[in-house]
Amino acid sequence: MRKYIPFLALLLFCTTNNAQGFKWTRDGGSYYTNEAGDIVKNDLPSFAKTIVVAKALLKPHPDSNALNIRDFYFSADDKKVLIYTNTKRVWRQDSRGDYWVLDLADKKLKQLGKTKPVSSLMFAKFSPDGKKVAYVSEYNIYVEDIANGKITPLTTGGTRKLINGTFDWAYEEEFGCLDGFRWSPDSKKIAYWQIDASKVKSYLMLNTTDSIYPFAVPVEYPSAGEPPSPYKIGVVDIATAKTNWMSLPTDPVLQSYVPRMEWAGNNTQLILQHLNRKQNESNIMICDVVTGKSNSIYKETDAAWIDAANSLADKFWLSGGKEFMWTSEKDGWQHLYRISRDGKNETLITKGNYDVMNVSAVDETGGYVYFYATPDNATQRYLYRTKLDGTGTAERLSPANQNGTHSYSVSPTGKFAQHSFSNYYTPSSREWVTLPDHKTFNGDNVNTAVSKADKSKSNIEFFKVKTEEGVEMDGWMVKPTNFDPSKKYPVVFFVYTEPAGQNAKDSYGAGNNRMYKGSMAADGYIYITIDNRGTPAPKGREWRKSIYRKIGLMNIRDQALGAKEILKRPYMDTSRVAVWGWSGGGSATLDLMFQYPEIYKTGIAIAAVGNQLTYDNIDQERYMGLPQENMQDFINGSPITYAKNLKGHLLYVHGTGDDNVHYNNAEKLINELIANGKQFQLMSYPNRTHGISEGRGTTAHLQQLYTDYLRMYCPPGAR
Repeated sequence: MRKYIPFLALLLFCTTNNAQGFKWTRDGGSYYTNEAGDIVKNDLPSFAKTIVVAKALLKPHPDSNALNIRDFYFSADDKKVLIYTNTKRVWRQDSRGDYWVLDLADKKLKQLGKTKPVSSLMFAKFSPDGKKVAYVSEYNIYVEDIANGKITPLTTGGTRKLINGTFDWAYEEEFGCLDGFRWSPDSKKIAYWQIDASKVKSYLMLNTTDSIYPFAVPVEYPSAGEPPSPYKIGVVDIATAKTNWMSLPTDPVLQSYVPRMEWAGNNTQLILQHLNRKQNESNIMICDVVTGKSNSIYKETDAAWIDAANSLADKFWLSGGKEFMWTSEKDGWQHLYRISRDGKNETLITKGNYDVMNVSAVDETGGYVYFYATPDNATQRYLYRTKLDGTGTAERLSPANQNGTHSYSVSPTGKFAQHSFSNYYTPSSREWVTLPDHKTFNGDNVNTAVSKADKSKSNIEFFKVKTEEGVEMDGWMVKPTNFDPSKKYPVVFFVYTEPAGQNAKDSYGAGNNRMYKGSMAADGYIYITIDNRGTPAPKGREWRKSIYRKIGLMNIRDQALGAKEILKRPYMDTSRVAVWGWSGGGSATLDLMFQYPEIYKTGIAIAAVGNQLTYDNIDQERYMGLPQENMQDFINGSPITYAKNLKGHLLYVHGTGDDNVHYNNAEKLINELIANGKQFQLMSYPNRTHGISEGRGTTAHLQQLYTDYLRMYCPPGAR
């Protein structure tokens, strides 16, 4: 997923969620918070506080400091708590660290995995009966008895090339897969992934800064056209440490994927999602854990691609395990379905011309599912609910006077929620509400914020633009301070354009440019973004998937033709037009500069994919097909194909330690520009990753570089 989101990561199907804010109790009537090192239970609606774990109990030794809590997890009976601390980064996430168990009855604190290297434990979790904890360390799965501390290896032989219980780079980056094992409900077995990366070629990143002699840092990285790492799904018996492997179909040459797997609501079966290599055929499969036999119960195909579903979790089992909830775009919109366990019967839960953006909560007792949608404005987001049996219509719960972007953390019973709201001119505010009546009970904070906000004082406007080809797109525009429509101003476009990101969102902070040192508005720039076809806006399947096999062409043409219409406004100086983006947005910047040099005069491309064949197979093939079948599409969509057309001023920025979009993209592009006699400016940041944030002074340096270049070649101010 070549989208740069600073300090933010998308986690799907990972049980190790970062404890930011709070987490609900199981009954949904209270929530836990980490308050200055104490774990506190907060009752609702009274907000009465009870310290459940005092930080004094989290001292490994009487004279030591208390553990620094990165996250915490309670056992199913709430009698023990697991503390995650001393964390280390693995690719995007701090998913390695140390774990400790505190018994709330005897107040004893024990470190898990004492014989393992420091900060090497991953995804530790209690068994459902609370007697054991399983975790991954150094590519193997272990189970530890809490009472006696006995550690039993459940897998052996794990290496960087044979991965048990977690995933390789590509699975983590593109499917959001990190935690790769699941306890059975009866605590007797663990189901897990094994990834065999032995035949995947390594990309060698060259570290030239951390020693006198450079050394290579290998990353198992299957590029587009290369087969993915083969997988196995195993079920290991805790008592015997014997694994029974599931029999799953795959193409012996092309291979396939299993991005989602869970226990199927019992102790004898697994349910998983199987995707073919092109990711345009999805099969939901049930596996018998004793025989290993698997069979498909629900098949779906798409002319473009099928996203790995994010709804294969325990809370989505309905009717006591007789049905489960699933998402599909097969009717043209992303909707929720309830599917019988054998796959023979299905019921459409959500109905209408709108997309279910995400599920917030399932209240089976009350008979409702809570979800986000925005039927009328794709830049916004609201909470809806509808009946689980499919007989109802979607009911908007977000208040009618609060137009913008809403976020909710809904309790497991759907009774309470923490509600956040903002729009482009209203700062974010937070409150507690009851549902479904949406009544506040700790201060009417959002309505207060809305009443104080003054839309007329904002220099941001949301707009729609229709191209000469009839494509209508959403966007926002930030006008200069003291804007004078009789004068002409320089224009800077911020782009992403690809299926992993939507820019035009009606939330506070829209229009900010974190790369610019100072105020673009005060300096006299017009700042704009527009979302083309192919961006993940809630506008239906056709909008999102029309870009299939056309990345680098359709998105670029939509952007250019949209800019062409916008630039007709008399106060825009067409001689001073710049464009910038990061990652996929960097690629778009290059393509716009090369394919439409008559429009864009200055470009700043950061961490860009210059050649689509260099990017990982899961992401690139999902949206572009297989190079073996349609190589010309990859050529047509790659910026280096058009580098010879550069006319304007280009600043290209890349980190040499980028494990996501590798530095060879920069050098391939540089070679092409040199071969065609094109002058440009390059800034490489030694040993920095995709976020270009590591190292003293890096962020400030990049911001100053960006600002100086923009001011030099796209001068600010009215004329």
